[in-house]
Amino acid sequence: MLRQLMDLYQFRELIQVLIARDVKGRYRGTFLGFLWSLLNPLIFMIIYVIVFSIYLRIEMEDYPVFLLSGILPWLWFSNSIMESTTSILGNGSLIKKVWLPLEIFPLVPIGSHMIHYLFSSVLLLGCILFFGRSLSWPLLAFPLILAFQCLLSYGLALFVSALAVHFRDLFHLIPNLLLMAFFLTPILYPLSMVPEAYRDVIQINPLAILVNAYQDIFFHNRFPTWSGFGFIGAWAACFLGGGLWIFRQRKEFFVEAL
Repeated sequence: MLRQLMDLYQFRELIQVLIARDVKGRYRGTFLGFLWSLLNPLIFMIIYVIVFSIYLRIEMEDYPVFLLSGILPWLWFSNSIMESTTSILGNGSLIKKVWLPLEIFPLVPIGSHMIHYLFSSVLLLGCILFFGRSLSWPLLAFPLILAFQCLLSYGLALFVSALAVHFRDLFHLIPNLLLMAFFLTPILYPLSMVPEAYRDVIQINPLAILVNAYQDIFFHNRFPTWSGFGFIGAWAACFLGGGLWIFRQRKEFFVEAL
C-alpha cells in the first residue's frame, strides 16, 4: 500500500494540474463563480436550521455552528464519492490514448472538493465569531483529521470507481447509500438524541467518528479523543488498503469495458 502511494507521489504535479483544472472548470460560465462554494453550504444550513431548530425544535445552543461543523466535511465526502464513481468512465478517452496511473483519477474529485471545503470553512469561522464562540489549541488536530478523511475517502473512491466500470447500477445505488448514511450520522442532531441502545453501533461508524471529531474542534472547542483517532485511523487504513487492492485487481479490464 505504501509503495503504491509513493508511486502516486511521483505524479504529484500532474495530480495538482488535474485538480486545478477541475476546480477552475466547476463554475466556469457562472456569474458568481467560486462564491458558490460558500452559497451552497449556506443554503443547506438555512434550510436545516429552519427545519430542525424551528419546526422539530432541537434544543441546542448555537445550533448553526454545530450544523456547519458536521455538514461541511460531509459535503466534501459525499460529493467526492459521487464524482469518483464516474472518474474512470468519465476519462475513458484519455485513458485509451495516454498511459497514466489510473489511480490518480479517483483522487482528483477528493482534492478538488477538499479545496472547496477549506474555502467554505470561512462560513463556519464567520458563524463561530457571530455567536461569540472561540477556537483554541484543539485546532491543532484539524490537519490530522483532514488527512484521515482524505485517506478514508480515497480508499472508498478507488473501490466504487473500479466497480462502476462494469456495474453501472452503482450510479443509482451510491446516492441512495449516501443519503441513508447522512441521516444515520449525527450531523443534524447530537449523539445524545440517539437512543442509548443504538449509540454503540453509531460510534463505530467511521463517518460518525469523523464528524464527531470536527464537532469537537469547532463546536465544543475540545481535542478529539485518542480512541477516536485510533478508530478513524484504523478505518482509513482498512478502506485504503481494500480500495487499492480491488482497484489493482480490476484495472486491467478497464480498457475493454471503456
